Amino acid sequence: MTAIRHALPIKREDDFAQWYQEVISAADMAEESGVRGCMVIKPWGFGIWERMQALMDRRIKAAGVQNAYFPLFIPLANFVREAEHVEGFAKEMAVVTHHRLIADGKGGLIPDPEAKLEEPLIVRPTSETIIGDAMSRWIQSWRDLPLLLNQWANVVRWEMRTRMFLRTSEFLWQEGHTAHETREDAMAETLRALEMYRAFAEEDAAIPVITGEKPANERFPGAVATYSIEAMMQDGKALQAGTSHYLGTSFADAANIRFQDREGGMQLCHTTSWGVSTRMVGAMIMVHGDDDGLRVPPTLAPFQVVILPMLREDEGDAALLAYCEELRDSLAAQTAFGDPVRVLLDAKPGKASAKRWDWVRKGAPLIVEVGPRDMTDGKAAVLRRDKLWNESAKPNFVFTPRDEFAAAAPALLGEIQQSLHGEALARREANIVRDIASLDALKAYFAEDNKYPGWAEVQWSRPEGALLDKVVEQLKALKLTFRNVPMNAAPTDGTCLFTGEPAAERIYVARAY
Repeated sequence: MTAIRHALPIKREDDFAQWYQEVISAADMAEESGVRGCMVIKPWGFGIWERMQALMDRRIKAAGVQNAYFPLFIPLANFVREAEHVEGFAKEMAVVTHHRLIADGKGGLIPDPEAKLEEPLIVRPTSETIIGDAMSRWIQSWRDLPLLLNQWANVVRWEMRTRMFLRTSEFLWQEGHTAHETREDAMAETLRALEMYRAFAEEDAAIPVITGEKPANERFPGAVATYSIEAMMQDGKALQAGTSHYLGTSFADAANIRFQDREGGMQLCHTTSWGVSTRMVGAMIMVHGDDDGLRVPPTLAPFQVVILPMLREDEGDAALLAYCEELRDSLAAQTAFGDPVRVLLDAKPGKASAKRWDWVRKGAPLIVEVGPRDMTDGKAAVLRRDKLWNESAKPNFVFTPRDEFAAAAPALLGEIQQSLHGEALARREANIVRDIASLDALKAYFAEDNKYPGWAEVQWSRPEGALLDKVVEQLKALKLTFRNVPMNAAPTDGTCLFTGEPAAERIYVARAY
């Protein structure tokens, strides 16, 4: 087969990290801002996040959770009262200390020494403390429970090493916060949110994930239990794509979230928190992207079909545009995944072939080119982004009667969605090893000469305390992390890889973002 001339100058196999940055740039998704670790999300990238937000918000509200909004600034005192929670975020907190600037006499500005705040304010890294204050006011009795809240917001964590969408100083997310009468109710909510994230990742983002509980060293600061969805990127690394936490009563105790129980006594609420962020956009890039750019699952694509008329800047353009407008209207009248098909007629000046490759790099699921001859024949040239090339290394256009394509578009979009998920699932399963039984074998699997290793599912004894710390240090030396203990894993049948004790469960080990 003739060699394919891909649309990107960098291949995944050669340099995955550079490829990732190239996809973001070539797809016109985001760019660096003037502030370290903060990015400008451009319309195509933000459109994808808006789709994620809309689909997730639909799932959140279906569970009876209500949206609210809480302040960006949180008094330092709120964090001081939650020592364990603070310890986990202290190094990443951005602090506001003054409320006014003055001229420095040299043409610049400095904080006014007379405008120092009586109490420093923290730019929210997460909202447990400020939402806890509200819960303490809003909850009086068991009749007020459960209280189910969510907010869509930005948060700030002063990261030392940043990468667009994956780890930025400022990012967008949703954070759910709930309060319950009993531990059982709170745990049910924790696991409901986890399942919601699994369904969103698998069904909406076409990203296969593994759900499970985090080991003690990976818990959210102050939580009793943390659960996650873990996705494998194409370089074999793991990405924590969403988390759900059972917080017990410690946060309620710190914030005085109490209720009068059914017998008239006062009890602490059991609370939860759960969230996904713009990191999910990064996951989508690294799971579905190829050497030609981004491939956006149809559910998430701001435009599912892009029509490119081959304009010649002559008197024939009006008829061609009218023909394409009829196609656009026919497509927009169809539904896919329960919503109207999102279609764009790109009539901007420029060669259709150049615009085609722009949309290939952006990852539009279906790209349709229409020229004068196609119009005469009543056809359209259809290009599926998931099947970009034919056996001759040429763009795999399928010439289809226009009306026939319009009627078939929803089914084609469904096929693309399933194709992307199936491809990612097959790749993940092919890159999980389950027969590693010694530390030496683990070291060998993740050796430097294995460029893109996958994950190892190993048996372990669930050590705690100093013994767990020792195991974690062993993993750090190998640049490895525990991911989660998969739900519904096969029973253990051996000893712990790290301690030699009888195994209690199975856990994933991987390099991670």
